[in-house]
Order: sequence, then C-alpha cells, then structure tokens
Amino acid sequence: MKNKKLLGRLKRKKRVRGRIKGTPERPRLSVFRSLKHIYAQVILDTEGRTLAHASTLSPELHGAVKNTGNVEAARKVGELIAKKCLEKGIIKVVFDRDGYKYHGRVKALAEGARAGGLQF
Repeated sequence: MKNKKLLGRLKRKKRVRGRIKGTPERPRLSVFRSLKHIYAQVILDTEGRTLAHASTLSPELHGAVKNTGNVEAARKVGELIAKKCLEKGIIKVVFDRDGYKYHGRVKALAEGARAGGLQF
C-alpha cells in the first residue's frame, strides 16, 4: 500500500513539474513533508540553485514549535521562508506542492508564506 501511495505521488509530481518552472522573476517554492517535519525551499530552476530554505529543523524555529509535524509548525515554516525570501528581494514565487494535496500542512505552509508577504 505504501509503494502505491508513493508511486501515485511521484506521478502527480512529474505531471505538475511539467507545467511549473522557476524563473529568475518567479522562482519555485517547493514543499516536502515527512511524518515528523516539513521542508520548504525556493529554487531557481534555470541555474539549479536553491535561493532560500526553511524547515521545522531550522535553528530559528527550534524553540518556537513544540510539535514539528502539525499544521501550526507548517504555518511557521511558511512565515520563515517568506521572511528569508523578502530579505533576498524575492516577492513573487510559483508554488510547487510536489504531488501532495493542497490540504492540511501543505495548505498551512502556503498560507503562512502568503501572510509573510510572498505572492503566488
């Protein structure tokens, strides 16, 4: 069952990534979630470079979140990635949900990034 779910997500990821590309004007905000943590990174696909990253493992969030695998932690990661992007002058991004449903922690991260000032 686990392999079926993983293969389905990878198929969705490939389909979504066929349409989404990170350009210098609008880099790609990619999300990865595991059972314990959630990770976000802003990627410039033309150069293959990561411009900013944040996760529940980031030192800035070390004492701010009690449980790292919930919606509240995901929202804080979204706010942190937005803060890091704004420091580097990135305002507009393209959101890449990486094959996950836009629901729960992925949605919370996106809302946190929007609240922090990112536009997508």
